[in-house]
Amino acid sequence: MNVDLILTGGRVFGNGVSDAIAISGNRIQSVGDSAGILSQAGPETRIIHTGDRMVMPGFQDAHVHPLAAGLLEMWCDLRPAADTAGYADLIRDYAARHPELPWIVGGGWYSAFFPGDEPTAAELDRIVPDRPVYLLGSDLHDAWVNSAALSAAGITAGTPDPAGGRIARTTGGAPAGTLHEAAADLVARHLPPLDDATVRQALLTAQRTLHRNGITAWQDALVGAYLGLPDPLPQYLELARRGELTGRVTLALWWDPARGPEQVPELRERRAAADSAGLSAGHVKIMQDGICENGWAALLSPYLDRAVTRPGRLSAGELTEAVVALDRAGFAVHFHAVGDRAVRECLDAVAVARRDPEARHGRHQIAHVQLVADADLPRFAELGVTAIVQPLWAAEIPGMRERYDKMIGPERTGRQYPFGSLLRAGAALAAGSDWPVSSPNPLWGAYVAATRLPALASAPWLGPGFTGVPFNPGERISGTEILHAYTSGSAQVTHGTAALTPGSPADLVVLDRDVVALGDESLGEAVVDLTIREGACVYDRRGEWT
Repeated sequence: MNVDLILTGGRVFGNGVSDAIAISGNRIQSVGDSAGILSQAGPETRIIHTGDRMVMPGFQDAHVHPLAAGLLEMWCDLRPAADTAGYADLIRDYAARHPELPWIVGGGWYSAFFPGDEPTAAELDRIVPDRPVYLLGSDLHDAWVNSAALSAAGITAGTPDPAGGRIARTTGGAPAGTLHEAAADLVARHLPPLDDATVRQALLTAQRTLHRNGITAWQDALVGAYLGLPDPLPQYLELARRGELTGRVTLALWWDPARGPEQVPELRERRAAADSAGLSAGHVKIMQDGICENGWAALLSPYLDRAVTRPGRLSAGELTEAVVALDRAGFAVHFHAVGDRAVRECLDAVAVARRDPEARHGRHQIAHVQLVADADLPRFAELGVTAIVQPLWAAEIPGMRERYDKMIGPERTGRQYPFGSLLRAGAALAAGSDWPVSSPNPLWGAYVAATRLPALASAPWLGPGFTGVPFNPGERISGTEILHAYTSGSAQVTHGTAALTPGSPADLVVLDRDVVALGDESLGEAVVDLTIREGACVYDRRGEWT
């Protein structure tokens, strides 16, 4: 068989002393030592010398939001700012550059920059007084709006909080400008609709960024209409038809929390449409809680800084009914669970489904797992539930501990992001970025998981001289363990493989250094040189493919 590509000279991750790999078409043909592999070269074989670099399976992101990430590249993107003055400058500049837009839409603001974690309409009114403004929070759970947007949506002091959401209010009861969780939809439904071409452009923009970070496969963690984002499924189908999806994409279809199992037939139809286009849509996303910062994470013990501690979004009965119905229909459930109560509710529902005689025993997943009760750690392995972690969140930045100590107390602050505990309890670990909530760069995430320190490249606003302390260092895992979570662990979620073995798909990445030899500290500075998907180059930093 003709060999199309040989990578030679650098470590082949997970393959002992091997330093070369041969690829034919879209498959790996052989792995071994350079001399033996180079002997397979023909006159047309492309040879790339990897030297002191490292070849490893392509990264797989088990939880990402490509549509939101791609749209932020086109919208008013607040992520570069480091304070509220920076937000004002970015919003003002974007509005001045786009006088033709009837609405200013964007996102990326960080609640900790505002008093009480809630920005106000009055602040936005001073920046953009002439048209509505709708800005999603960096966490994709809240929205910041101005008075014109509130007026357009008809939100007044008399507007009740919707199920699953809250309107922040002034002391007099008027809407203050922050809309939490489902309340954001009260304004989002009035946004100008996005045309199909814009949605496709956003998805392709995100795909290019994911490839640039060495990611060859990913799970879109919410495929449905959500807080002003349109349902991307039709445009995924169109891109697949056009042959423009170069990554392997898994879709987690949205479970409408306002409905029940009657939506399962519709989900079956959506799955079938994806299957016909060559896409996998065998997962369903259930949002069981929100986030700690807005008080919507479901906790076993009360918050310390607010009067209300909410249960999970679905009641125990509703959640169990949904999981059993989905499991019977052959779906795996992709849960969003931040708080320890939400995690337990999800595990309890899976336990019931596992005992159901009609169950199909899907590989269910719980994403985020920010807090997990000790008693629930072994249940992940017992129930066959994968824990999907977002490593970049597990580092302490200035003010973080004080903020969480006030919110949930020092004991729970010290139990956050229990990666090590989950592994020691036998849990299967996968890794995802939650991008655009945090960077899609898996090497930065791996650095944080291994050191529990911030990846400074991901947070330049900390400054080059920043020296932090490890956040809950007992939960560190090794660089090798987190790299496996980003590859073979996530492959269990995306229903793919992540092995550099003969016959496996030629999905791989070349790093600019051997992070195994250099140690975990090198992960934070490593970069992707080359990303290969099914034997084809989808990213080439150094121009060595041409």
